[in-house]
Amino acid sequence: MLSEVVHARGHPNVVSAHRTTVEFTMERELSLRGDCIVAVSADKGCAGLSDEFKKALRSDGVRLELEIECGGVRDTVMAGGSSKLVLLHPTDAVIRKSDFVCERTLAVNADKAACDLDRKLVEELKSGKPVLLKLNLKS
Repeated sequence: MLSEVVHARGHPNVVSAHRTTVEFTMERELSLRGDCIVAVSADKGCAGLSDEFKKALRSDGVRLELEIECGGVRDTVMAGGSSKLVLLHPTDAVIRKSDFVCERTLAVNADKAACDLDRKLVEELKSGKPVLLKLNLKS
């Protein structure tokens, strides 16, 4: 199993209300319009993932488990890899419920979007505490 770890932080403007996506970004600030963003100041976006991880994620049928942890509260999003992924965006990573792919797309066909995340986790994310994002690939 291949894994990547992304270190980020929460932000007071985390809304986590988007119905189709979950996103983390290297950007430091977040407006209330960014309702899919759950973490800012990430230490990598799609382009920063290892070549080995990106190659494996570009396989149809591979599953990505994204574990989001903040303040001792965790939630998990399951999504799929795709041979269509380009994984080139330097600052952003978006997990989508749909199969839409662009340079910001990390994974597709997710079982959750930002609005589906545990509300206790969302409250912790709003505190601005450190966020640990674990990306685990499963075949």
